[in-house]
Amino acid sequence: MSAEQVSSLCEQLVKAVTVIMDPASTQRYRLEALKFCEEFKEKCPICVPCGLKLAEKTQTAIVRHFGLQILEHVVKFRWNSMPRLEKVYLKNNVMGLISNGTQNILEEESHIKDVLSRIVVEMIKREWPQHWPDMLKELDTLSKQGETQTELVMFILLRLAEDVVTFQTLPTQRRRDIQQTLTQNMEKIFSFLLTTLQQNVNKYRRMVGAPQERDILTTPQTELAQEPKAQANCRVGIAALNTLAGYIDWVAMSHITADNCKLLEMLCLLLNEPELQVGAAECLLIAVSRKGKLEDRKPLMVLFGDVAMHYILSAAQTADGEGLVEKHYVFLKRLCQVLCALGSQLCALVGSDSDVDTPANLGKYLDSFLAFTTHPSQFLRSSTQITWGALFRHEILSREPLLLAMIPKYLRASMTNLVKVGFPSKTDSPSCEYSRFDFDSDEDFNAFFNSFRAQQGEVMRMACRLDPRTGFQMAGEWLKYQLAAPVDIGPMNSKTGEGLCSIFSPSFVQWDAMTFFSESVISQMFRTLDKEEIPVNDGIELLQLVLNFETKDPLILSCVLTNVSALFPFVTYRPEYLPQVLSKLFTAVTFEVIEESKAPRTRAVKNVRRHACSSIIKMCRDYPQLVLPNFEMLYNHVKQLLSNELLLTQMEKCALMEALVLISNQFKDYQRQKVFLEELMSPVANLWLSEEMQRVLSDPEAFISYVGADNKITDPVLEDPSGLNRSRISFCVYTILGVVKRARWPTTLEEAKAGGFVIGCMPSGNPIYRNPCTEQVLKLLDNLLALIRTHNNLYMPEMVAKLGETFAKALDMLEVEKNAILGLPQPLLELYDSPVYKTILERMQGFFCTLYDNCFHILGNAGPSMQQDFYTVDGLASQFLNSAFVNLNNIPDYRLRPMLRVFVKPLVLSCPSEHYETLLCPMLGPLFTYLHVRLSQKWQVISQRSILCEEDTADDNPESQEMLEEQLVRLLTREVMDLITVCCVSKKGTAEHNSSTAADGDDDEMMSTDVTPPSSAELTELGKCLMKQEDVCTALLITAYRSLSWKDTLSCQRTTTQLCWPLLKQVLTGNLLPDAVTWFFTGVLKGLQTHGQHDGCMAALVHLAFQIYEALRPRYAELKAVMEQIPEIQKESLEQFDSKLLNPTLLKVADKRRKDNFKRLIAGCIGKPLGEQFRKEVHIRNLPSLFKKVKPSLETDVLENNEDGEGLTALFEP
Repeated sequence: MSAEQVSSLCEQLVKAVTVIMDPASTQRYRLEALKFCEEFKEKCPICVPCGLKLAEKTQTAIVRHFGLQILEHVVKFRWNSMPRLEKVYLKNNVMGLISNGTQNILEEESHIKDVLSRIVVEMIKREWPQHWPDMLKELDTLSKQGETQTELVMFILLRLAEDVVTFQTLPTQRRRDIQQTLTQNMEKIFSFLLTTLQQNVNKYRRMVGAPQERDILTTPQTELAQEPKAQANCRVGIAALNTLAGYIDWVAMSHITADNCKLLEMLCLLLNEPELQVGAAECLLIAVSRKGKLEDRKPLMVLFGDVAMHYILSAAQTADGEGLVEKHYVFLKRLCQVLCALGSQLCALVGSDSDVDTPANLGKYLDSFLAFTTHPSQFLRSSTQITWGALFRHEILSREPLLLAMIPKYLRASMTNLVKVGFPSKTDSPSCEYSRFDFDSDEDFNAFFNSFRAQQGEVMRMACRLDPRTGFQMAGEWLKYQLAAPVDIGPMNSKTGEGLCSIFSPSFVQWDAMTFFSESVISQMFRTLDKEEIPVNDGIELLQLVLNFETKDPLILSCVLTNVSALFPFVTYRPEYLPQVLSKLFTAVTFEVIEESKAPRTRAVKNVRRHACSSIIKMCRDYPQLVLPNFEMLYNHVKQLLSNELLLTQMEKCALMEALVLISNQFKDYQRQKVFLEELMSPVANLWLSEEMQRVLSDPEAFISYVGADNKITDPVLEDPSGLNRSRISFCVYTILGVVKRARWPTTLEEAKAGGFVIGCMPSGNPIYRNPCTEQVLKLLDNLLALIRTHNNLYMPEMVAKLGETFAKALDMLEVEKNAILGLPQPLLELYDSPVYKTILERMQGFFCTLYDNCFHILGNAGPSMQQDFYTVDGLASQFLNSAFVNLNNIPDYRLRPMLRVFVKPLVLSCPSEHYETLLCPMLGPLFTYLHVRLSQKWQVISQRSILCEEDTADDNPESQEMLEEQLVRLLTREVMDLITVCCVSKKGTAEHNSSTAADGDDDEMMSTDVTPPSSAELTELGKCLMKQEDVCTALLITAYRSLSWKDTLSCQRTTTQLCWPLLKQVLTGNLLPDAVTWFFTGVLKGLQTHGQHDGCMAALVHLAFQIYEALRPRYAELKAVMEQIPEIQKESLEQFDSKLLNPTLLKVADKRRKDNFKRLIAGCIGKPLGEQFRKEVHIRNLPSLFKKVKPSLETDVLENNEDGEGLTALFEP
């Protein structure tokens, strides 16, 4: 092809590339240019000469880059069909470009260097070592030409390691050939990398180093002339460090520790070289993080030596001493990770069989590590926590006097670190500046800080296990200080009231931190010390101070209550303080900022009241024997509070009643407790069973009117005429729930018998208990079911139409629920300063939502609570079908989910097997049949929507209704599949099975060990019972197998691993129709098409398809017909596989091999990620094997045979 043709084509290409890259080009013009360039790369026979011409130094960088891209394209996609001489010509020219075809190291664009190194690596991947044995020598020769070439050689070696070892982007045999040859030459490669690093660093240091190292005769002019030279050496040094980082991770440990750990010594030295320190720290981190045999890792302890420690510490001090500079901060983070990894190695090596002693410099190490724990950056502080935990937990190191001496210092640091400061939007702490580097928003920081604080709590508890007294002493001092300190609300006022703290106030953040600290250390002290050693007097003194402390600030009061709870265990030693504690808590139950205020309470106030209630419940739950003597006082207190209908919310009333019920469990006397519960519930029973209430609960229209949802309200904040009616219904439902949840018989059988709780024995010999609340609760059951039926019927269109103008959306989800489902964070300040419900509409939505949930919570708890008395209620199944399951078609997904989760699932789990036939099967049968239809329709709408609306922009809006609906369908699907699994499958023996799977599973394919279904997953008794009914059996099977292709990865993986096979196995013995069998098998293949891009799902689905094919192919030839329709299936391979499967004598191949062969067969229907779907396939041929031939597997890939047949051994002679 003539030079003119090449020149004219190149001119056109230069124009096209200029158009593509010119921001002013029109889209049509740019697309035409792009099309021209792509067609040229695909079809033009003279790509190589054109590419080389465009890559010449005289062209602009953009054109040169395009020229090199053409050459890369040729190597990747045309190499296999190129004549030998053309390959040699291209290879020689590319090496020539490296030699003298690029600009100087400091002037050349990085993308040019990158693409040039990629071309060489692509050739290496295809020809080395068999056809290009001297490749490493050639690279060595190039590197001797100068810095420019050496840097490119570094890029080539790094890229090669990344492609072959890290990303493994080439066929197995080629990968093995290259990796093994790299390993054989590793000593040379490593010494080359080290020498390059050393020489360039030395030259660089000589030129820019300390004055005494320079020549006295150098003038300022020669210094300036040497500046670029120094920069060039520095560049090569950085490249050498980056390349080392690509190798240190996987080479034999002996290379890293060779020559008395020369590499590690050099890296430590470079930590003090500003330009090279980040790269050096990166390499050091990778080396110190190595796993493997302990014996091989022993030399790493050299880093605890004097020299290494000196360099590490001085580097940290220098970087930190220069204030916040991003480059130095990045380095500090790396250095912190190095120290953490060193700590992990120390914990692994000390006390193991490798006889490593505690290093002499442990003290120095701990001091430097503590410096990171006290650094202003919250991120650095959090990075150290896991290592502290490992040290405090370590069997030998935790006894070291040096570490024990560190505990007070660590706890002192934690006192500072628990204070929540450092929000990126603020400037009230040195941490804020660092947070602006690490976090995008205050919400982001808040989420981080909460998990950091939890982590600190863990580590503090470990530290206090070693030294409980110190922690308690510090907590006491801090608590006393905080009680005496004046309140500082800071610049921001709380919206709750004048002069009150907001969550950012200096006083509150201190209180909050101190409370967390004291809670962590006090609880640990009680766990660690013996009874006699507990400092009771000190504890009681602190408790008295806290009880006497008065505040009107809701945020601070909440902290005070937590401290009361934390110190409460001391009361077990001095019960006379119990009345004071109760009095403190009861005062907080009715807490108001402004007495008799009409404005809605803010969340902060509500939190205090709720906090007090839960503290009382917790106290009665954990210390019932202690509270029992004060029962009458407690009861009278609660009666007094309940007598005023407006004083407490319904939830607060019920919390107090729950506390009483918990104490009444300690009567251990059936009759006495029954009488008490009757008395407690009589107001509820009178209200609930009244004629008016019966009318309201059983008629949707009367109900809407009673709760005020048909009104039109003018003042949506203050006006609420029907609030009292709603609260009466809530009160009844809350109380029933509280009693059902808390009333129980004694835990020991003797006490239960003595108290009259046992009324007989089951055939199995298990005792039959009776609950003292049963009689009370069962007489309220009819109206409860009526309320549930009414609530379900509210969703009928004619009822929705009856809602008033203000309440048209009363049955919708609350904004908070929507945000939670969409994963949107709550604005920080709103959490405390806003009212719980901003408008009467939100209040109404909250009422309906809570009422619905609580009704189902009662039914879910009724089984475990009342046992056989509940399950034998007359016609219970049909009562459920006529209440909870009516009008399901109109019930939205967000209401159906909690019903399944809090009612149906607990009922199934607690129901004894003798009631399966009478209660569960009649109820679950229709439910599963309905759910299958509902989910199928919902997913059909979603898949049609995604086909039709690809050009629609609605989905770009994160709050769009469609997105919410789709997410809800996903969540409902998971709920349904989980319920079916709970009903049908018992997971016995999965642990043993998983361990064996992990052992023989292929790492590349099995991301998690539980992808193969536990072979021991059997159907439960209930599952068998359900599968006997034909319609239910069909619904379950179709739901399970259809769900595999619904777009929800989590649901697919769970269903595949836990449910599909056990269900199908149950019907295998029957006469399955061929159509059904092919439908199941096709369902799994469709699942692979949808979810094949996710490794976990793909492995599980392949296993399931393999199980079905192996089990059913001998009986159903139709399965082979399905296989033949798979795209790109190799018919001969299928015939081979089939013949072996049908001839049992040939089935010698291991299960694993058979499954791999099967996976290859069905590869055509395994879905790929979007990014790979339209990618052009790169084919790399295998070269003559370097190693002993292994027996070929069942079918060999056509590409694996080298068809050229030419003697290519001498292809790349230099």
